[in-house]
Amino acid sequence: MGLRQLAGRRPRFGVRMRSALAAAAVVAVASALSGGALLAITRQILLDNVNTAAQDRTGQVAAAVRGTDPNALAAVLRPGPRQRTIVQVLDESGRVVAASDAIAGVPAISPLRPAAGQRRAESRRLAEAHDDPFRIVAAGVDTVAGRRTVLVGESLDTVDDGTEAVIAALLVGFPVLAVVVGAATFFFVGRTLQPVEAMRRQAATITSRNLHTRLPVPAADDEVAALAQTMNTMLDRIEAASAAQRRFVADASHELRSPLATIRANVELLEATDSAGPAARPVHRIHEESTRMARLVEDLLLLARADDHGLRLRHEDVDLDDLVYAEHERIALQHPRLRVDGEVSPVRVRGDSDALRRALRNLVDNATRHARDRVTVSLHVDRGQAEILVSNDGDPIAAADRARIFDRFVRLDDSRSRTAGGAGLGLPIAHELVAAHGGTLAVDDRSNGAGIRIRLPLESDSSNSQEPAPTVHP
Repeated sequence: MGLRQLAGRRPRFGVRMRSALAAAAVVAVASALSGGALLAITRQILLDNVNTAAQDRTGQVAAAVRGTDPNALAAVLRPGPRQRTIVQVLDESGRVVAASDAIAGVPAISPLRPAAGQRRAESRRLAEAHDDPFRIVAAGVDTVAGRRTVLVGESLDTVDDGTEAVIAALLVGFPVLAVVVGAATFFFVGRTLQPVEAMRRQAATITSRNLHTRLPVPAADDEVAALAQTMNTMLDRIEAASAAQRRFVADASHELRSPLATIRANVELLEATDSAGPAARPVHRIHEESTRMARLVEDLLLLARADDHGLRLRHEDVDLDDLVYAEHERIALQHPRLRVDGEVSPVRVRGDSDALRRALRNLVDNATRHARDRVTVSLHVDRGQAEILVSNDGDPIAAADRARIFDRFVRLDDSRSRTAGGAGLGLPIAHELVAAHGGTLAVDDRSNGAGIRIRLPLESDSSNSQEPAPTVHP
């Protein structure tokens, strides 16, 4: 595989996977946005709580400083349970006159010096407290001994701890939520698409042979059911159009057979009575064209009957080597300019000799039409199958056309001359006849020349009717 092909290939995901990934991505983005907002709000609430606690404690200490009871001040200097609060009382010169036991002997923890009756606040890290962050509130207080400054520091560890806890919860919870939502979406979308998958499997089995088949319609009255009903309505129209087309082809073929037979009989009579006259050449041309038209009508009738009821084949022993030798002789007589070769082994199958002869002849005619100097028709047994190879030394068949040439009315005009040949029905008819025997018809992958290979089971047990098909002629 080339680099361009590798570069052009992209990983393909089904609707379930794409829906699950989209849902997980949406949840992840929404979670990230809401988590960021939650984190900011939570941190602000914690900061407000710390600030409120510091303000309240500042008020208590200020009230104790204004009083004259030294025991009251000593009580408020002690932190409560689970509190990390430090307090200092400064005089007018900034000297610490009272402090909590945790910072005894420590100089002022803040340079804030508000006037009496005012408060100021700041956040800072204190080296005396292992460089931890604190919210410090300073208040000016007038006392009988002069102006005092109350400094209350409330630890911000609770804010940091709370923020870290929220972050941890978000980092663990949001991925789990995204995975759960993605998995749930994958499951429920899969349940929703089960009717669609059933429709797809049924649609894959519908061919021109079973256009009467319809897609299953879900019991739920939803968009999927509406799609199934619409598709079934479309199949109704396709079946009706196909049936009308087949009827037209069959009726036209039937109607054309009689006048063509009359034309051919009269032309043959003219050829017999005036074989050397001035009209001999036009009469011969009319004979050739009427024969060609009759063959086209027979081909159309065969395909129309195959579409309607399938091919009815005889069930008898057929010596394929006799058919191959007969084609060797026919090519040598009709195309003396071509060299005919090919190894032939004795092989016998069960089937309809006329149908197999016609399939082989169509392939041989196609090979001789495009050959330059040589045609090969060989027969042998390979892995329990009879294998007939018909090839020539003409232009190869492009890889893109190797399946298309078995479609009806297909001619490869870009690589093959349109001045000779049939109407593009020989290979499709051969394909139908070989398939009716349980075999396959495929184009060989080769760079020089063109080859088509027939493979037939050695014990071709067809379940078709034993009576001969009136439309299969050698």
